[in-house]
Amino acid sequence: MSETTAARTPVDFWFDPLCPWAWMTSRWMLEVEKVRDVEVRWHVMSLAVLNEDKLDELPAEYRELLEKKAWGPVRVVTAAWQKHGQEVVGPLYTALGTRIHNKGEGTTPEAVAGALADVGLPAELMEYHDQEDFEFDAELRASHREGIEKVGQEVGTPVIAVPGDDGEQIAFFGPVVTPAPQGEEAARLWDGTLAVASVPGFYEIKRTRTKGPDFSNLV
Repeated sequence: MSETTAARTPVDFWFDPLCPWAWMTSRWMLEVEKVRDVEVRWHVMSLAVLNEDKLDELPAEYRELLEKKAWGPVRVVTAAWQKHGQEVVGPLYTALGTRIHNKGEGTTPEAVAGALADVGLPAELMEYHDQEDFEFDAELRASHREGIEKVGQEVGTPVIAVPGDDGEQIAFFGPVVTPAPQGEEAARLWDGTLAVASVPGFYEIKRTRTKGPDFSNLV
């Protein structure tokens, strides 16, 4: 590892491949890597795990999404992580997100298999897609728990954590942003997010919305 790489600040990012908001934030983080001395470390979390004890409280459409479409992609990413190492998680997430969100393929088995091929991972990992007694369930849940416990059960994905001045991690949900900022705009948002997240008493901020979310660059 080079001195330059070793000196970069680690940023831990928890995602569920299903979530379009996490996808937009992840693309922003890749922009931040270009303009700030940070290195993103990618981790899985699961909206299906987060909501499994309250499915009856959810709208029918969202419940069906979690039950039928959320488990497969996150199982495959977890299996790839366990069998091929942490370094494959980021590239596989990019391949999955590109197919699921940008190309509009959705979380179909075909999209997941295509993403594996895109990054040169073995097609045999698809065996885990529908594996109900999931071999790496404990590892998936541990990764999910590590991320969500930093911010609380009332939020979702993404979760981001960075080292604080006192050595403890500063963690936050979001930011929820669309489209993903580029260049210096990405840097300004990063600096501002760290500024508010580092204030011990900071709790929450929301801004006035003058228009709906812009997902035009996702499909």
